[in-house]
Amino acid sequence: MSQSNAKHTTPAATAGPRFVTGSLLRHIGVMAGTGAIGLVAIFAVDLVNLLYISMLGEQAIAAAVGFAGVVGFFHLSVFIGMLIGIAAVVSRAIGAQRMAEARGLATSSLVISAALALTMSALTWVFLAPILRLLGAEGRVLELAHGFLSITLPSTVLLGLGMACSALLRSVGDARRAMMVTLVPAIVTAVLDPLFIFYFGLGLDGAAIVLVLARMVMTGVGLYGAGREQKLVAPLQTSRLRTDARTLFTVAGPAVLTNLATPVGAAFVTHSVAQFGASAVAGQATIERLVPVAFGLIYSLSGAVGPVLAQNLGARQFDRVREGLRASLGFMVGAVAVAWLLLAVLQGPLIQVFSLEGVAADMVHAFCSWIAASFFFMGALFVANAAFNNLGHPLWSTAFNWGRATLGTIPFAWWGAQYGPVEVLAGQAAGAAIFGTLALVCAFWLTKTLEHSR
Repeated sequence: MSQSNAKHTTPAATAGPRFVTGSLLRHIGVMAGTGAIGLVAIFAVDLVNLLYISMLGEQAIAAAVGFAGVVGFFHLSVFIGMLIGIAAVVSRAIGAQRMAEARGLATSSLVISAALALTMSALTWVFLAPILRLLGAEGRVLELAHGFLSITLPSTVLLGLGMACSALLRSVGDARRAMMVTLVPAIVTAVLDPLFIFYFGLGLDGAAIVLVLARMVMTGVGLYGAGREQKLVAPLQTSRLRTDARTLFTVAGPAVLTNLATPVGAAFVTHSVAQFGASAVAGQATIERLVPVAFGLIYSLSGAVGPVLAQNLGARQFDRVREGLRASLGFMVGAVAVAWLLLAVLQGPLIQVFSLEGVAADMVHAFCSWIAASFFFMGALFVANAAFNNLGHPLWSTAFNWGRATLGTIPFAWWGAQYGPVEVLAGQAAGAAIFGTLALVCAFWLTKTLEHSR
């Protein structure tokens, strides 16, 4: 092999930290942009499912998908928290040039993620019917949601492994392969959904089967990228599992708790909306699937900014840590403005393509017109979370997210429920504004005190 070829095939994981030099805004833009494509692809699977399911013309089916989505959102939120933790600890080891430790942590992270996914799916299976009733599902809607989740729950472990692999690829800055982990399954879903739902005549069951197949593809692509291409997966050493678990959950534990706050708040909102009928639940289901697709750049910030801040912290470049936070905030403001504008312009076609009428159409119209502006504050909260999780204060992000999901959601949504489903959404937005602003103020204070505390 020639010297040039040998250099070309050297894994990126051995090239050292890439975020400690160069433009921070560019690093954040690349990581957030490619991360958003990957993250949006996960949620696009649900959006595509809902789009095809809405073509069946039965409102109860769309409502069932809404309830099933809330349950699935709990699992996904746990894995996003794990993703943040995995990326943080592995990036920190890479930033400090400890590659053997990084590979060992990577392998342990995959094992821990798989075990956690198996436990969650088993517990959800056992208590599935009571969970759906608690959310407000009943009658045919309950039956349909239960059937959908009965098919998809066993594949939860595949989702956990796939997202863990995406985190490992992000930790070495391989944004393209991290993106492909979730983009390829989304393409598979878009191709297979019409076949299974309409051509094979399987309806909602067909959508569930395609979701399982997509998760299988996701795991395959992720393991190939992290293991084969980046050489990040070392042989498992069971003797270090306990130590690595403590290291991982130092960040991932609070991050998981932080991310669980979002589905808890969403569950209360869904319960509040359910009293207005299946049409309101269908409207809420549509909004919940539009939001992460429209605001994918914002949702990706916590995971994308984390490795950038963590590598510079590991290299003790505190000025770049502070600059990275400012760049993240500017990036967020621009991304939210563009997404809000697109939603406002496209609200009519969106209502038509999802076959929404009455209350459901009113909810989507209000969200696209003015409620979506609340994502300036949600984005601020995500940026602050990235700082808290990667700068040694993960419990701060837990406190702010749970504050938003409880004090910032329950009383406001309860007030809105006295008037209508649109007011429920408006109340939720008001709480986000309060807690997003407070979190951002604390994040900037933290970066100012960083150098003096180390």
